[in-house]
Amino acid sequence: MKDVEITREPIELHKLIKFEGLAASGGEAKALIAEGKVLLNRVVETQKRKKLVSGDCIEIGETKLTLRLVATPEQS
Repeated sequence: MKDVEITREPIELHKLIKFEGLAASGGEAKALIAEGKVLLNRVVETQKRKKLVSGDCIEIGETKLTLRLVATPEQS
C-alpha cells in the first residue's frame, strides 16, 4: 500500500488516479471509474468526481493507495 500525500482536501477521484499515473489521461481515469474498476474504502465507486479526504483508501487492481493530509510550510 502506498501513502499519497495531499496538501489540501478534498481531491476528486479521477484527478488522483491521473496524477498518480494509474491512468494515462483524465478520460482514461473516468473510464476506469465508470467500468467499476475502482474501489473506494473497499466499495466500488462510480462517481468520477467523488471527493476524497485524508484516510480514504483507493484500490485499482493490485494497486492500493491511502490518502494522507500533510501541512505545507505556509500552513505550519
